[in-house]
Amino acid sequence: MTESHKPGFSRCNNATLRRAARSLGRFYDDALAPSGLKGTQFGLLFQIHVSSEPAMGTIAEALIMDLSALGHTLKPLIRDGYVETFADKDDRRVKRVRLTPQGNVKLGEAIKLWSAAQQQFEDKVGAEQAAKLRAALDAVADLDLEMPAAAPSL
Repeated sequence: MTESHKPGFSRCNNATLRRAARSLGRFYDDALAPSGLKGTQFGLLFQIHVSSEPAMGTIAEALIMDLSALGHTLKPLIRDGYVETFADKDDRRVKRVRLTPQGNVKLGEAIKLWSAAQQQFEDKVGAEQAAKLRAALDAVADLDLEMPAAAPSL
């Protein structure tokens, strides 16, 4: 079978990145399953933890999510008592988020599971290669990609 006919082979950066993201996402979801969290929920809890009661807009920007997607991901975390939202003391229109004590416990539990998954991934690809991969993906996430305005049709 030639390279161009192998399953998953694509010159499309988007398709290849999404395929890798699904594979790695499944791996981390499986690793975090004993905690009851998905990888996206773990990432959100961790972002809230390191951001010290961030505004919802700040979290959405950091995770490159729109506010509605953030709200959708937050709902089960709020329902399960891991996260709470509250109005900013200086601007009540701004909604802030913080971990509850139960959320801190859940995050600690999940970090142990995540650490084992992280180590397994780095054992397979190498710590240096994993660091290079993260750096490359961070660079991609930071690109200012915009489609040029379409030329008016005549």
